[in-house]
Amino acid sequence: MKRIFATALLAGAAWAGVAGAASAQDNPWMIRARVIGVMPDEGAKLSAGGTALGGSVDISDEYVPEVDITYFFNKNIAAELIAATTQHSVKATNVSAVGGADVDLGDVWVLPPTVTLQYHFTNMGQFKPYVGAGVNFTLFYNEDEGPVADSIDYDSSVGPALQAGFDYDLDGQPGGWAFNADVKKIWINSDVTVDFTTALGATVKADADIDPVVLGLGFGYKF
Repeated sequence: MKRIFATALLAGAAWAGVAGAASAQDNPWMIRARVIGVMPDEGAKLSAGGTALGGSVDISDEYVPEVDITYFFNKNIAAELIAATTQHSVKATNVSAVGGADVDLGDVWVLPPTVTLQYHFTNMGQFKPYVGAGVNFTLFYNEDEGPVADSIDYDSSVGPALQAGFDYDLDGQPGGWAFNADVKKIWINSDVTVDFTTALGATVKADADIDPVVLGLGFGYKF
């Protein structure tokens, strides 16, 4: 956890340094507010005492508000930081140790700040598409183990992210309001430890891939 926070701080400092070194230009900042759908493409490998168990994991889709801040180094190159948090319900599915039944693993809050470097296409009039790639830092907090497990712990994750979207200029002037649509693919992997001592007399490990697609619609304002 300390290494992840240190990496995040260093990445933020490096971004701030690059932004400060960039040549000044008009309207470098853009803020967007979107409603996003976070749709995990989940899977997991379960084990207990080093022995593989049959089963996987199911993680709920969620819809929440999101805010992002974008800094334009020039008219084509920008960096975006997104901020949102979601609460997901989690189930272990088809668990062989309990006769192929599903097991309620409660819920967990996920905080996945993501920084992307973007290329914006500017030769299409009011329609302004972009693509991006970057890194995601995912933290899990307020874990609720559900009615069966004694406790549950999620390791934090660092992984890549890809992005595509567009802004549609609503007033045809530099700066001002825009409609935005955005899609991201984020790779998130967590080593999950579930204490089933009371129910099963064992601790179950899960190598869980969450890997959500994040779809967003909203509006932005470029200063």
